[in-house]
Amino acid sequence: MSEKLYTIGTVVNTQGIRGELKIYPDTDFPDERFAKGSALVLYDPQKHTAVPVVVESAREHKKLFIIKFQGFNSINEVEKYKGWLLQVEEKYIGELAEDEYYHHEIIGCTVVTDEGEELGTISEILSPGANDVWVVERKEGKPVLLPYIDDVVLDVNVTEKRVKVHLLEGLLD
Repeated sequence: MSEKLYTIGTVVNTQGIRGELKIYPDTDFPDERFAKGSALVLYDPQKHTAVPVVVESAREHKKLFIIKFQGFNSINEVEKYKGWLLQVEEKYIGELAEDEYYHHEIIGCTVVTDEGEELGTISEILSPGANDVWVVERKEGKPVLLPYIDDVVLDVNVTEKRVKVHLLEGLLD
């Protein structure tokens, strides 16, 4: 498990007495990530402890996923994982279609306007509704919220970690 890990959910609680966990998903591909047989990692961000797990079963319930991992059969075995992150190894991340990106590819990119002005660095991606919003931290001033729409985001180069944008009127206000 020397590969890079990406967070796909957070363990929020236990479910019942048979070793199931409630997971708050942080992935656009929950059906793929939580499929039976998926190899995942439970990670404690405070103690930096990792436990490899394999999904035995999963079901969606009220915007959460109830997941049972192989080898865990009672609440006593899983209770300690509350608050841990659920992660996937890089080798299990699939290719995306053109003009689609994983969050980890976008965060950290330098944002440059179509006029050549450097705005700052993307620090966060929000998903409030119809489209994502990229938060650009500036050296001076408040962050800029860029909607991920064709009129604003002109070019994304994840290799060079650069994003070219067109600023619509009012975006810097």
